[in-house]
Amino acid sequence: MKAVYPGTFDPVTNGHLDIIKRSSKKFDKITVLVLNNPSKNHMFTVEERIKLLKEITKNFENVEVDSFTGLLVDYMKQNESKLIIRGLRAVSDFEYEMQMALMNNSLYDEAETFFLIARDKYSYLSSSIVKEVASFNGDISGLVPNIVELAIKSKLRGE
Repeated sequence: MKAVYPGTFDPVTNGHLDIIKRSSKKFDKITVLVLNNPSKNHMFTVEERIKLLKEITKNFENVEVDSFTGLLVDYMKQNESKLIIRGLRAVSDFEYEMQMALMNNSLYDEAETFFLIARDKYSYLSSSIVKEVASFNGDISGLVPNIVELAIKSKLRGE
């Protein structure tokens, strides 16, 4: 069974990685999809996010990384995928994610969304929080994989 795990992953966090690890044990193939949303101000380019995700997931035989622009369901139809993986951190996530799941299903009736509840230690974690903490020179070492921490620090130094 093929599944997609879409997101901006700007940057990818340990919470994202946990969802990828857990999903890779449940599905035959996972495609981590990097959202290309030109209207947002991202820290990393799509290409940089893909590179980081490929490095982080290189030991998962059934995980690949791709990107998309536009409707998720269009990507799914083109790639013969019917399953969407989404992580939920808090009740506040559920309302938005339920709305998106229902919309995706209305656009593509074969689309099903599987929700994974974040582990306690990641329930507060978001890419936005990581970027904010890092921008004030806070310790992000336990929040992101090491390669991502180095990339963030490099970005903030203007390298």
